[in-house]
Amino acid sequence: MDLELFERDRHVTFLQMMYQLLPSPYQSQEINRLTLAYFVISGLDLLNSLDRLVDKDAVATWVLSLQAHPRSTAELNNGQFYGFHGSRAAQFPPENNDNGALNPSVSNLASTYCALALLKIVGYNLSSIDSESILTSMRNLQQPDGSFMPIHTGAETDLRFVYCAVAICHMLGNWSGMDKEKAKEYILKCQSYDGGFGLVPGSESHGGATYCGVTSLRLMGFIEDEILSKNAPSSIIDVPLLLDWCVQRQAADGGFQGRPNKPSDTCYAFWIASVLKILGGHKFIDKKALHGFLLTCQSEYGGFSKFPGQLPDLYHSYYGLTAFSLLEEPGLNSLCVELGMTAIAAMGISLDSPSYLLAL
Repeated sequence: MDLELFERDRHVTFLQMMYQLLPSPYQSQEINRLTLAYFVISGLDLLNSLDRLVDKDAVATWVLSLQAHPRSTAELNNGQFYGFHGSRAAQFPPENNDNGALNPSVSNLASTYCALALLKIVGYNLSSIDSESILTSMRNLQQPDGSFMPIHTGAETDLRFVYCAVAICHMLGNWSGMDKEKAKEYILKCQSYDGGFGLVPGSESHGGATYCGVTSLRLMGFIEDEILSKNAPSSIIDVPLLLDWCVQRQAADGGFQGRPNKPSDTCYAFWIASVLKILGGHKFIDKKALHGFLLTCQSEYGGFSKFPGQLPDLYHSYYGLTAFSLLEEPGLNSLCVELGMTAIAAMGISLDSPSYLLAL
């Protein structure tokens, strides 16, 4: 069902339902419960409905209960990562097995990013958490080429986990958890001949990977914000080629595709448009056409689907909301594209704080 207007109240109701009880199809995603919570709670924050519908203290207590802790400081250098588990189930003791299967009972970078983001969104002071365990053990995950594994053993390495590590350090205000220069060099190797970034060096350019690469460089301070307007003589990345690649991802139907010759997908309205915003190239987006495409993915039940005519899901619902925030839809809070949360949450200012009014 195509809706002609952005249906804010329906989206609030959709996310409120997800906050109270996830539908049964999400059972297989139990191990990623922290990530699902991030989509719900950050989405409600974008919709300016967080204070009314979410028990922020309860959320903070739950998130903090998922942090892994070493038994002693000596264990911080044993190769393990002491971040956050993705769910309560991921905290169960590992079963002994000899089949070489990966043990899910470990904390990981993606869940740790979501945990810290959630804590910032609900106004928790991150200086109160055990950041030393996170940062010291995170160094064990960085590889000689500068990339990161999400867990301490048996996992792939690519730009997704570089971004998670960068965002974690940025949110904690402490870069001791990584070698920034090595990470930078790895990211630069991922820029392809066409201007976009692949997940690993030499791979096909991809919208999500491009976001991870560009945003990581921005958060680390290696590229300026809105570099196109600064008349910078040079940059460590090929900005004109990147701009061209991003602009070409807006398809004839108004939506954004993640790669050439792929259909438009709701989530890439965030991944690609965010890169354009960082570069200062968001003026090249056909905003009216993008707005129209997103409305075709808006569900009559609230939320957004991946493609027009499908049922909504949490992932695409969240990134549909972020896309509308980038389009400055009335009633939505502004977005910090680098961290994937509202600008107020990114600044660490609670809405009930006197500092909030000063930040407006």
